[in-house]
Amino acid sequence: MSSKEDILKKYKANVRERFDMPDLSDIKAITYPDPLLQFMNMTKSVGGNAIEVEKGRDVNELIRELYPDAKEIASNLPEITIATRNPDEVGRARDLNGTDVGIVRGVFGVAENACVWIPQQMKEKAVCFISENLVILLKKTEIVNNMHEAYKRLSHGTAAKCGDGFDEYGYGTFISGPSKTADIAQVLVMGAQAARSATVLLLDE
Repeated sequence: MSSKEDILKKYKANVRERFDMPDLSDIKAITYPDPLLQFMNMTKSVGGNAIEVEKGRDVNELIRELYPDAKEIASNLPEITIATRNPDEVGRARDLNGTDVGIVRGVFGVAENACVWIPQQMKEKAVCFISENLVILLKKTEIVNNMHEAYKRLSHGTAAKCGDGFDEYGYGTFISGPSKTADIAQVLVMGAQAARSATVLLLDE
């Protein structure tokens, strides 16, 4: 038994009063007439960028146009041919330090808050956070309205069936725009804990 399981077992053994879970079936979650448009607007409002990519456009050329000064580009995606680093092949996470652009694949986006679900599809997940700029490839048809739909999709999805859930690494995260904080003197600082910029490339397929 792990330390975590041991701690949880002790907590459960000392619960004095139990309460039933609330009934959430009557909750009317927000929906949008155009989830894709809402997602794009929300992405901009949280400091990110969302770009609809024309069908047939080479994403490698587009990324080069967006980040012309990038020297170190990290990705394990087969369609990304401009990568200079592969997060599957580095010896340790710190070897990704100095990455100018990290490119990952999102499974689905959430119109409500511009979150994108990214399971760990690479050996070193640090690429999602250590990169100065993060680029997320996302199918424009894979947008849900709200977090209720997002969690429902995660609870029913598996990596084997549709790539929604946790893959072999057992980790995933929602990312919404670049890293930011305003904790100190209420001054907004971009890139405080992770990427300074985040761009979602919305693809037809």
